[in-house]
Formats: sequence, structure tokens, C-alpha cells
Amino acid sequence: MSATNPAATNPAATNPAAIVGEERLLIDGQLRPARSGKVFETINPATEEVLGVVADADDVDLDAAIGSARRAFDETDWSTNLARRVAGLRQLQAAFLKHADEIRAMTVAETGTPVSLTHSAQLDDPVASLGWVADLAESYQWETDLGNAAPLGILSHRWVRREATGVVGAITPWNVPHQITLAKLGPALAAGNTVVLKPAPDTPWCATVLGRLIAEETDIPAGVVNIVTSSDHRIGAQLTVDGRVDQVSFTGSTATGKQVMASAAETLKKVFLELGGKSAFVILDEADLRGACAVAAFTVCTHAGQGCAITTRLLVPRQQFDEAVSATAAVMGKLPAGDPTESGTICGPVVNARQRQRVEGYIRLATEEGGSIVTGGGRPPGLEKGFFIEPTLIVGVDNAARVSSEEIFGPVLVVIPHDGDDDAVRLANASPYGLSGSVWASDRDRAVGVANRIRTGTIGVNGGLWYSPDVPFGGYKQSGIGREAGIAGFEEYLETKSIAEPA
Repeated sequence: MSATNPAATNPAATNPAAIVGEERLLIDGQLRPARSGKVFETINPATEEVLGVVADADDVDLDAAIGSARRAFDETDWSTNLARRVAGLRQLQAAFLKHADEIRAMTVAETGTPVSLTHSAQLDDPVASLGWVADLAESYQWETDLGNAAPLGILSHRWVRREATGVVGAITPWNVPHQITLAKLGPALAAGNTVVLKPAPDTPWCATVLGRLIAEETDIPAGVVNIVTSSDHRIGAQLTVDGRVDQVSFTGSTATGKQVMASAAETLKKVFLELGGKSAFVILDEADLRGACAVAAFTVCTHAGQGCAITTRLLVPRQQFDEAVSATAAVMGKLPAGDPTESGTICGPVVNARQRQRVEGYIRLATEEGGSIVTGGGRPPGLEKGFFIEPTLIVGVDNAARVSSEEIFGPVLVVIPHDGDDDAVRLANASPYGLSGSVWASDRDRAVGVANRIRTGTIGVNGGLWYSPDVPFGGYKQSGIGREAGIAGFEEYLETKSIAEPA
């Protein structure tokens, strides 16, 4: 489709009042403004228009939220009443479904995500995952009988019990806010924890609307969930050092993740980190080259490349390099940046002007490093407003170049030649990250063999998709610690207690 002006096709783009958000914090069961009365604006990335405002909390508000979560864990039966937790999660899922249309419109307006993606990872799939985790909590084996043994000659009956960690501080990014928030909140609540959520200031309504649903349409007790928005990224650091918080669950950049881990060490909190990626899309020499290149191009254009697991390095056989570049460029040229409210759009805007400047800086850097831009590289014609950038294909840089090795978070793909399976594995693994990847080959066993050698937490073979609530997601190396989703993700929010009594 051709690039269009969002304001011309979407009434909500010219009428921010058509988008329903939520200005208030959720603290101790109450929807309320920030203590100071301050607010900050939330911006539509496709139009640069102000959608509205949201409470601008400070450290006093966050302190109140932590205290509320602590009391709810220590003084209510939330952590021990499984039926109550399951009912609360099902009520929350029902509330999301009831308001799906208005939340969908708000999500597109605030994040800039193409509306088509709200029918999967940007809204519908995360909401569905609440039902999955509620089912898991009901069927989970909370206690395991180990039978009798006689350590030190004392005959004893032993069992292992799993129970909630306590207060969880959840810090979330802006790129897929419902997905990441519910991937933390659902398992944490199902396990019996209480939560303080600090969302990214770029997409605050995606969190505060959740707070409104919890307060007005569920029986989740006061203090179990607290949501604190702030224009100041730094106040989330309070969650990492406060002794009342038992666990920090963070998704964001590797640099910030290192700071979270260092700060949490002071009180030896449990830490879950889902961090950056620079994932490789590996094509072997007898694969369907054009089909694989089309998938690689489509993937990096999706949501303007703003995904930690998106494959941004395309590794192709050297003898097929020119053909691969041509095929990839042809597809990227048919996926221009455009209006996220249109059903055919794949590549919307990036989230803000700062992020667009970052992406443009990497594109300039690529040429400084000796690379060439095959397609894209600039701002789309006809889109004077909005933080749009053209899908960009780069060649002529090696695997060690900064544009090839650093996370960009934009619709930028680098094509790098390899000299066979061993070399492709070497290049894929020559990265500080290890979050995701893809391998394509006509021989299934050969493709799986290569996938098994790549040090990454998730990987697809010949187009297979691992994304699902029952599949653990996380990374090797500097892509993080722990897993989100699946039974492994649920158990991130549990402690293990071993008990023995005389047999």
C-alpha cells in the first residue's frame, strides 16, 4: 500500500477525544491522581498529536504503592486463596474482552502499532494468555510428595511446596505493552504475588486502562495490583532497592538491565530480566531463498522493527548474496511505512522523535562504516507528521560493525554473507545477545541441527513460530536471565519450600 496521512483516514487521529484513556494511578485499590497533581502528555506517534494526559507520579506515590502491595501480601489471603486468584484473572480477561474495541483503538493511537497486530501480540493474544495462566494455576502441582527417607537415621516424610515470592516490582517497555505487562502480571498474580507496575512513559494509557479494569470490573483486592506512571524513567529504580519488594521483573535494554541487577543485589532480590537482541535469520544454501528472504523482510518491517526478538541480521550463502539482497529489497519496498489504522499496514511509526533519531543515527553510521543502503534510509515522502522511517536494507558491513552488532529497534536489516553451515553458526553466535533467531533449509534435519548449535533462547525452523503462552521466552548471554511464559515463566514467580516431619 502507499503511504498515507493518518489524519486523513482515521477520525481519531484528528479527534483525540475519540480515544478513551485513563489519567489516574491505581494505588491501594483507588484510582487517583499523583500526589503532586502533576500530569504529562501521551503522544500519538503517527500524528504527533497529544492524545491526553496521565498522572505524573513521584517517589512518594511509588512508596505508597509499594506499601500497599506489601500490606496486601502480608495481611490478606491473596497468596493462599487459589480460587480467589483464578476468579480475579478470569474477571480481568472478561473485562478486556468487553472493552476490546476501545482498547484496540487506544493501543493503536498510543503505541503506533499497526491495527492488524492488535489481533495478535499487541492485544488479543496477551488477553487470551490470562485464561491460559488461570487454567495452569488450577492444575499446577503446588506440592510434591517425596516419600520417606532416613537422613542421619531419622525416618522422615518429606514434601516440597511452591508458594508466592511476595511483592513483585514489574518494569515494562513501550513496544508491546499489553503483551509484556500481562506476561508479567498474569503469572505473578496466579502464583499469589502482589504487584507494583511501573510502565514506560511512552505508552502509559496501556497500563492505566488496565488499572481501571481491575478497580472497576474485578474483585481483585485493594493493593494486589498497583500501577504508577511517571515521566521520570528513574523512579522505577526505587523498586530495585526497596526492601519491601521481593522480586523485580524487568523488560528493556541490556544496559538498563545491568543496572537493575546491580541495584537488586543490595537486598538479594529475585531478578527476572528480558533484555536486548540482535537475532540472526540464517538461510542455508539449498533453502527456498526467495521465500525465506520475503519472510526476513516482512519480519523486520513489522511494527517498524520495534521488537527485541526480531531478526535483524540476515545471513545468506555468499554465492547467493546478490540474489538474496535483490529478493529482500523487493519485498521491503512493498512494505512502506504508513498509517497504523489501515488494515494493510505492517510498518507504522517508531514510538517517538528520540527513537527515530536513534534509528537514523545508525543508518548514517552504517555508511560511515563502509556500508551501502540498498533501499530506504530516510523519512517516507508524504508523511510530514509522525515518527515514520522507511524500511532500510544495508549491505557492505561485516558482522562486527556496530550496525550489525548493536540493537537498533527500527526497521533496519543488515545482510551478511556466510561460507557454509559452520560459518553461519559462528556468525550467529558472534554476538553478546542470544534472544531469538531463524534457520531455513530444505533439509529439515540440517536446519534443526544448525538451530541446535545457535546459542539463543528461542528459534524458528523453516518459518515455525514459537510464540505462544505455553512456550518459555527468554535469552542466553546478555539477552537476559530467566524465562517469561510457559510453566517456566510461571515458576519465576514462585519460591520452593522443602518440609519434613517424622514418618
